[in-house]
Amino acid sequence: MKAIVAHGAKDLRIETREIPKPGPGEVLIRMARGGICGSDLHYYNHGGFGTVRLKEPMILGHEVSGTVQALGPDVTGLAAGDLVAVSPSRPCYNCTYCLDGAHNHCLNMRFYGSAMPFPHIQGAFCEYIVADARQCAVATGLTAGEAAMAEPLSVVLHAARRAGDLMGKKVLITGCGPIGQLAVLVARAGGAARIVATDMTGFTLDMAKAVGADIVHNIATDPNALEAYAADKGYFDLLFECSGVAAALAGAVPVMRPGGVIMQLGLGGDMSLPVQAMTAKELELRGSFRFHAEFFTAVQMMKNKRLDVTPLITQTLPLDEAIAAFDLASDRTKAIKAQIAFVS
Repeated sequence: MKAIVAHGAKDLRIETREIPKPGPGEVLIRMARGGICGSDLHYYNHGGFGTVRLKEPMILGHEVSGTVQALGPDVTGLAAGDLVAVSPSRPCYNCTYCLDGAHNHCLNMRFYGSAMPFPHIQGAFCEYIVADARQCAVATGLTAGEAAMAEPLSVVLHAARRAGDLMGKKVLITGCGPIGQLAVLVARAGGAARIVATDMTGFTLDMAKAVGADIVHNIATDPNALEAYAADKGYFDLLFECSGVAAALAGAVPVMRPGGVIMQLGLGGDMSLPVQAMTAKELELRGSFRFHAEFFTAVQMMKNKRLDVTPLITQTLPLDEAIAAFDLASDRTKAIKAQIAFVS
């Protein structure tokens, strides 16, 4: 089978691997769609991010869907031919965090396409994968592209769960890449009263407006756009910070209401923050990392038409054009979510 393998910065290759066989409790899946994530782009463009670096060739990809081809022994609830969204979250279920229900902090996590441990955890951008049946959410009624959006949607649902009740809240979203766009959808579905989004490109802001943002601001052309929200100690109850840029978070502090919540989703470098101003406003800074149980919720929400992710899938390219797909996904003036088609 073919697989998309990163060897280093700007060194992406399509290589051949053996088709795996399912064991007990496992299924063989013929991959259908794979979404290119920001972490995939970091590996492709920079060879890693922060202290996480590629130390050996690694198959990329963790936003995937496919069709069940074969079942190993003791598998129930799935059948050959089922379209499934495949969760990349593979906790051990035995460590102290798993036993506490915090599976996303598993001490032995095997998250697809991650260079955090060594040897690296190989990803899912290949024509076939073997997955634990517990990873598979039946996605009947969805397209393969929609099913592959379950992973990034799960990231935002986890953040929304940590943020608390969204009903009637005024929400600011900084950064309108795929996660920021999905934050708009989730905030709207959660009953937010007002959603304001910021970014630096007209393309992403137009999409944010189309999927539910009430107001958008281009901070590249109008860097002081948020100043109007700073009156009376601030306007927003909740910030979804999706850019990972320190200036975005620091710039949002003056417009947060006292007691507001900052949900940090964007992963960039370390930040210097206006801690004194945050303290004086009694703001709560909450991190949000990956997900687990939210994956099945994400699939169910899409199946129930609670939200529509299809406008965010802006391009789909075949496997043999993987490099072009990664280059396109890196261009935020053209792409929100670029996906790879493993079957036509």
